[in-house]
Amino acid sequence: MGHMDEMESKTAEKTYGPALEKAKQDLQGRDPMMAAALSGATYEKLTATGGRFRLKFWGEEHTIDYPEASVRQKSGQEPSIFVQILILHYLINADGTPPADKWISFRELPGGRGFYPAFQQHASRPLARAFGHDAEGFIKAAEALGGERLTFGSASFLFRIFPRQWVAVVLDLADEEFPAWVNILFDGAASHYLPTEDWAVVGELLSSRLLQAAGR
Repeated sequence: MGHMDEMESKTAEKTYGPALEKAKQDLQGRDPMMAAALSGATYEKLTATGGRFRLKFWGEEHTIDYPEASVRQKSGQEPSIFVQILILHYLINADGTPPADKWISFRELPGGRGFYPAFQQHASRPLARAFGHDAEGFIKAAEALGGERLTFGSASFLFRIFPRQWVAVVLDLADEEFPAWVNILFDGAASHYLPTEDWAVVGELLSSRLLQAAGR
């Protein structure tokens, strides 16, 4: 990790540390068996008062110790503070609502209209700039991240972010009349699993991972 990466990591921990601590406390207030059942995670009771969740995030199994609420990747390392918060919030907020089987835009999430300009700036537009004339590059990057092909637009993919919540990315290539456009879509039941601010983070993570996979 370079010096700048270390600085950014420390800044993120300082900024988001309180949110992580609150999420850990909130998870301790939930019944773990119920949280697992409602979120699609599994829970193994290890002692009279503690145990361990197993939850897939982006296809990779993560373990969450209870009641400590510490999050680990399969390698044993902690994921980024953003991913830790997303995983804990998912376990806390999941209410078991079935996936809606319909896609909605970020603007249709609760309060999403107010966040939408920032969401476009940080998530959608960087993808449109990078792949607006390069469907092949977009397809390779999406497949490298485990995306599953959909039939929308010039190219589109589904990503299984959590067991019961998926996100789609739709690319429309630029042509003589219209500029390139990327739409990031969410399941209609998304608000039953994460608050809108967290879905904004998911969109930004997805955008940055696609750009990284393409070497952009």
